[in-house]
Amino acid sequence: MRKILFLACMLLMTALCMNAQSKKTVNSNVRPTGSSNAENYAEIKFDTLRYNFGIFPQSDPIRKCTFRFTNVGTAPLIINQAFASCGCTVPAYTKDPIKPGERDSINVTYNGKGLMPGRFSKTITIRSNSKTKIVRLIIEGEMTE
Repeated sequence: MRKILFLACMLLMTALCMNAQSKKTVNSNVRPTGSSNAENYAEIKFDTLRYNFGIFPQSDPIRKCTFRFTNVGTAPLIINQAFASCGCTVPAYTKDPIKPGERDSINVTYNGKGLMPGRFSKTITIRSNSKTKIVRLIIEGEMTE
């Protein structure tokens, strides 16, 4: 009797799991009604993705640059996060939404104080609500003794 009850419970649980899975699959393919994502989106477009500081002396190790961008989408652009591949590089950006068609910038400061002289290349990763979710900016240069 226990075996039959156990098998009946297992069969019922399996049927419920299969039913729940099929509902998730069907519902995940249905798009909500109203405005489509294709009609309303933010899109970030940078003037340039790379900046070269050139050659500079170790006695003057701090360098700054600006990456200008435009929201070419149709919805407000929100930069969620901007971080660098190294602690010597610090990006600064606005937390406010950027309206469609507006321009703004990300200011990057490189501080080579205490670092070894030579060529460097650092990456700044930008995460936003843009159609292109992640954009990588690069700064490079050469610090001499």
